Amino acid sequence: MSARKPLRLLQSIHHNGFQLCQQAFVGLCIEAGALIVNFVFSILKPEMVHNLYQKMDLSELYNRSQWVFYGMYGFVLFLSILKCILFYIVIMLLLKLDLEKPFNTFVSTQITQMSYLTLSIGIVSYIASEIAKSLQQTGYEIEPLNQFWVDSEAFILMAAVVYVIAVIFKKGIELQSENELTI
Repeated sequence: MSARKPLRLLQSIHHNGFQLCQQAFVGLCIEAGALIVNFVFSILKPEMVHNLYQKMDLSELYNRSQWVFYGMYGFVLFLSILKCILFYIVIMLLLKLDLEKPFNTFVSTQITQMSYLTLSIGIVSYIASEIAKSLQQTGYEIEPLNQFWVDSEAFILMAAVVYVIAVIFKKGIELQSENELTI
């Protein structure tokens, strides 16, 4: 009976983690959707740029250079969509994760994809922040957009950790298959 207790604890953690990931995914999708709607509005009705999502007044940026506005806003959209995709992969992983036999190729593939996506988010965030710094030095007002790439280093570090976990899972699959062959 005591061997079942850790499994129940894992199942409880798994269930709660799944619910948290679903909530985060919904929140990220809402944010990405709002940003996409704002982007479309900025193309169709440029005079509405000062009323963008989260009260980001980017009208000065838009008036000074539409190319810079669309480029920087493109970074924001790309990052928000990548974060949605990342959490979608996490949800798919949690849906199909078998806690009694976690080492399988699906789990390993999902974790590897998560590491690549996390690294992509970190690198794109870093590039966007460096471009924003450069633009700020030339007088562009980029401050409202900085919130979208402040965590670039955290994503790069997290990508490394997730990649190590992916390698451990690949090795676990090898050991599990060897174990099954010896039995």
